[in-house]
Amino acid sequence: MNGSESWLRFAREDIRMAELALAEGLYTQVCFHSQQCAEKALKAWLIHMGESIPRSHRMADLLSLMPKDLLGEMADRLLLLDLFYIPTRYPDALPGSLPDGLPDENDAQETLKTAQELLKRIEDKLTQ
Repeated sequence: MNGSESWLRFAREDIRMAELALAEGLYTQVCFHSQQCAEKALKAWLIHMGESIPRSHRMADLLSLMPKDLLGEMADRLLLLDLFYIPTRYPDALPGSLPDGLPDENDAQETLKTAQELLKRIEDKLTQ
């Protein structure tokens, strides 16, 4: 298994965890695993392209390394995933990190949809 495929395998596990969490109403976990899926999918792309991957969880850092035609309008939605990384990871995260408190069902559905769309796009591009 090559490096990009390893990252994609982990991204697929994260998306599956997010889907399972949504079914159980665990919205913070949906948002966390959706962000993780997106991060790993982007890193898979970078490895596939022969780039080194930054030691960063920030979508903004990763998106700055992506070709504009790969993500298009999706880039703005991916930036929103940065809102969920810290507050959904740690119970004592910075107070007020999320404007309305913890993620709700709508946040969970949106982050999951974004991560699913990105994962599919990256998988499709890597198999062309």
